[in-house]
Amino acid sequence: MKALRQILVSLAVIAAGLYVWITYVPAARPLLERVGILDLLDIEAPAEQAASQGGGRSRGGATPVIAVTVGEMVREDRITAIGDGRARRSVTVRSNAVGVITALNLAAGGYVEEGTLIVKLQDEAESIALEQARIQLEDARTEEARIKRLQASGATTEVRLKETELLLRNAELSVRQAEFDLSQRKFTAPISGWVGIINLEEGDRVSAQDQLVTITDRSEILIDFRVPERAVRNIKVGQSIQVMPLGFDDKVLTGEISAIDTVVDRASRTLLVQGRVANEEDLLRAGMAFSVNLTFPGNTLLSIAPLAVQWSSDGPYVWAVRDGKASQVVVKIVQRNSDQVLVSSDGLAADDLVITEGVQTLREGSEVSVVEQEVSAAATGSEKL
Repeated sequence: MKALRQILVSLAVIAAGLYVWITYVPAARPLLERVGILDLLDIEAPAEQAASQGGGRSRGGATPVIAVTVGEMVREDRITAIGDGRARRSVTVRSNAVGVITALNLAAGGYVEEGTLIVKLQDEAESIALEQARIQLEDARTEEARIKRLQASGATTEVRLKETELLLRNAELSVRQAEFDLSQRKFTAPISGWVGIINLEEGDRVSAQDQLVTITDRSEILIDFRVPERAVRNIKVGQSIQVMPLGFDDKVLTGEISAIDTVVDRASRTLLVQGRVANEEDLLRAGMAFSVNLTFPGNTLLSIAPLAVQWSSDGPYVWAVRDGKASQVVVKIVQRNSDQVLVSSDGLAADDLVITEGVQTLREGSEVSVVEQEVSAAATGSEKL
């Protein structure tokens, strides 16, 4: 009884295995059909499979298979870098003289136009010096005119005339010097922009080279970042970039590359690149950190279904359908994704048919009958990765 029970259990396991094989491995049915197991178990093949088998037999036993078309996809190279932002222009105004501030036309955080008077120092002494220089100039001009009249009548010498002209020239230079000294007591905005925090008040005394104010033009933000040296041949001025301020996770801006350095850093093997992005909403500030994304067009590769890839001791290959026969084509896998495999091959082209199911009994030159042809999602056009 024990032996009979073991035999029954073994038969049940074999029957269950045959059921699973027949039900879930449709490609195995042709083999089971040829060895007579389906007839033994009184199982009929599906109508389309039986038709294909019948047709195959009439043509010499073609193997029914499922095939998919080969597509094309563009494999793009993406680079992400972290960059530091700075204003389009930023000017620090410093004092050129020593003096007391008598006028301060600035507001912290305010906007000033180019040429606006922003700081004025006490200039009484310089105004007096300018007035004295102008009086001396007027006197020198009068003396020159008198000497010229005398020289015309022969009452003076040529040497005296030259001396008078020299005095006039010195007086003119004295006026220019006085005007310059007076101008150094007034400071105008060199650019239009925003004023930062001010640490000055009227009445403060400043010395030469003391910082008065910093004016920032942030209408555009310049971003300095680095890219690996492999991108040197692809990157160019004017190329579009995607910029995301790290402080605003949901803000994605579009900018462009404005400048490229000429030397690759030997230590990091990277190239310094400068991008710029418009700041029309005035949300960005100098000193902010940015994530910069660049995309470079890559090579066009063949895209096939993962089930089509087979392996041998020599590497990956696929079964291609050529004139109704199976042909083994060697491929090189470039990138593997969940729903497609990007490959390169000299013997495969776009729109070729590769077999995904029914490959178990195939041999080189075997006749095949495509009972179902699927369309690859990548065959409809190029796609970015």
